[in-house]
Amino acid sequence: MGDRILIVGTYDTKDDELTYLAQVIRAQGGQALTMDVSVLGDPQAPTDWSKHDVAAAGGGSIAEAIAAESENTAMQLMARGAAALCARLHREGRFDGVIVLGGSMGTDLALDLCAALPLGVPKYIVSTVSFSPMIPPERLAADVQMILWAGGLYGLNSVCKASLSQAAGAVLGAARAAEPPRRDRPLIGMTSFGKTVLRYMVRLKPALESRGYEVAVFHATGMGGRAFESLADQGAFAAVMDFAPQEVSNHLFGSAISAGPDRMTAAGRRGIPQMVAPGCYDLLDVVGWHEPPAAFRGQPSHAHNRLISSYLLDGPQRRQVARAICDKLALAEAPVTLFLPVQGCNEWDRPGGPLSDPAALAEFCEELRLRCPANVRLVELDAHINDDAFADAVLAAFDAWVAGGIVPPGRA
Repeated sequence: MGDRILIVGTYDTKDDELTYLAQVIRAQGGQALTMDVSVLGDPQAPTDWSKHDVAAAGGGSIAEAIAAESENTAMQLMARGAAALCARLHREGRFDGVIVLGGSMGTDLALDLCAALPLGVPKYIVSTVSFSPMIPPERLAADVQMILWAGGLYGLNSVCKASLSQAAGAVLGAARAAEPPRRDRPLIGMTSFGKTVLRYMVRLKPALESRGYEVAVFHATGMGGRAFESLADQGAFAAVMDFAPQEVSNHLFGSAISAGPDRMTAAGRRGIPQMVAPGCYDLLDVVGWHEPPAAFRGQPSHAHNRLISSYLLDGPQRRQVARAICDKLALAEAPVTLFLPVQGCNEWDRPGGPLSDPAALAEFCEELRLRCPANVRLVELDAHINDDAFADAVLAAFDAWVAGGIVPPGRA
């Protein structure tokens, strides 16, 4: 717990607003530290870390940023510097939470800065473009918070003070209450959806916990997959059970519900052992009020709620997904076991179910067998992914990994 809040912004254009944030934090008993990421102008009073400190941390200088004669180039230099400097300051224990203020330029920088900080550090972005579709999910830190800066494009007023004061209170409260992730037990990262469609986690989570592991289950609806990949890239997991890689299908076919092009790559790149299964691979999730891609119009679908609808992939589309999954797993630097439940991979595709298509399922299985890379152990199961037999097979394979030293033993 702590109360030292780092405030970051362009003090040459938003000095009043940034100073107001500091005043609110101090009035609530917190400590306000300041970092200037301006290029052209200067703050009214010196900041704790100047724009020159930021530029130097990015491997450049303010003179270089100005000489570029491009706002975009200059702010990318400052973004690199701010991310590097903030990461170092956090490692040194210099602050407990960070809040970044900006419009589109400041938000671009803020996304890099927050992504450089580990999970558990309170990180708030107050932006005029919060929640905008221009912000791709792959640039969001796993636990970043965004607050819309209403009425704050230029100068202080009572409307924007309402947003700024709440943001100041939020980051200070978060810093005081934050409970960073414990590292007392090895962490298993798992992907899934709700129990209406995938259920293996109901068996697996308590079974793994009884073996001395902590289990974090990520909702694979774009942002959840992005958080999963982010933590894998930080080396947070002892092993992953990536049993809902549907975001690969979403990205492949152009859905907005995407975790980005790098989904299903971080664990392999970091040498983390992977257990994989194609849960919900056969569904394309789209935003409920969006039109589906043209290739899916007229195909069977399921309206999950007003936010999300699922469209069924046909046989050739499923073959594309199989190839994409195999291509990603081929790059893994650690053991990979790929489970293939040949009776189906989501609750709706059971025989006689509303989205059952045995012929398309057979095409997927055939393509997976043909394309499975040499570094991947393929385990076919005469079961459905929601059957107990699937969870039993996973636990047996996991126990073998532990016995073989591939995964560290759990701790009581």
